[in-house]
Amino acid sequence: MLKLGIVGLPNVGKSSLFNALTAAGAPAENYPFCTVEPNIGMVEVPDARLACIAEIIQPRKIVPAAVQFVDIAGLVKGASDGEGLGNKFLANIRETDVVVHVVRCFEDPDVIHVMGAVDPVRDREVIEFELALSDLSTVEKRLEKTARAARIGDKDAQLELPAIKKANDCLKEGRGLWEAGLSPAEMEMLRPLSLLTTKPILYAANVTERELSGKEGKHLTALRAAVAASHEPAEIVPFSAKIEGELSELSVAERAEFLESLGIESAGLDRLIRAGYHLLGLHTYFTAGEQEVRAWTIRQGDTAPKAAGAIHSDFERGFIKADTVSYADFVENDGWKVAREKGVARSEGREYVVQDGDVMLFKFNV
Repeated sequence: MLKLGIVGLPNVGKSSLFNALTAAGAPAENYPFCTVEPNIGMVEVPDARLACIAEIIQPRKIVPAAVQFVDIAGLVKGASDGEGLGNKFLANIRETDVVVHVVRCFEDPDVIHVMGAVDPVRDREVIEFELALSDLSTVEKRLEKTARAARIGDKDAQLELPAIKKANDCLKEGRGLWEAGLSPAEMEMLRPLSLLTTKPILYAANVTERELSGKEGKHLTALRAAVAASHEPAEIVPFSAKIEGELSELSVAERAEFLESLGIESAGLDRLIRAGYHLLGLHTYFTAGEQEVRAWTIRQGDTAPKAAGAIHSDFERGFIKADTVSYADFVENDGWKVAREKGVARSEGREYVVQDGDVMLFKFNV
């Protein structure tokens, strides 16, 4: 399951976004530090293909893929030194896959900005600095322990020490570890620390309704330029917390009509999830039977046994083969029976790399 942790300054639309995406009813009043305890919500991954498969199979149950969102209290400049509510809530997003940084890119005199004026480039730098200092606290402790073990001849510690030192030097400058030039092997050594600045970043740019369907405003343009100039491995997804809130109160049919009336192709939720999948190299396959039609999230490049393991470790361990058909062929042939008769459903072995949209039936023996 994809897990996204939401961060940002107070009052930029974090909790409004969380509420709209999850319909969780978290408080979102117009004053700083409204969120105190972390909010956690589950969201179904929108995928029209699932409904089409279910229409053919008519299963007893339909199970979409899911995404978890974690919303924490807003950070402020000096959070690492205890300003505002401090950075104690950052621990709640260390186990997430992607950091969603909500950035305010709209002007509104009725909505307070904690730093006095709207400036998404400055806000980005403030949050990045606080995340780096939070990571630094973790790395400094690890460095002390690793150096001590390396001195008494611990081979693993001696291998790890250069990576820890490199990370420490970068973080001391208030820079994220994506700037540290760490090799894949060094990143793997740091992985158990769950460092925030090693995670992909999704900038959720909170803009006006007009910007979503028309010309981009100066604040969003400035944010794009800053991210591009830094070469940060990140994506920017414009959204409107106001529109997402209105969408959350509508039926599926009404949402499509409302978006069309605004000239917007898709909801912010859809675009955030797609961007998260893209950043992490994820995609979807389906299982389809009378009991259940279900979407499963796996990494691009995963083989059939690995995909089977997403269901249960026994499936991967005892994998024999996988009956497989593409989504397009499955729908065109109205399900498994005709697809098999026409030869478009095939039996795949251990080396098969699962494609996005594959419909699969696993055979295994444990």
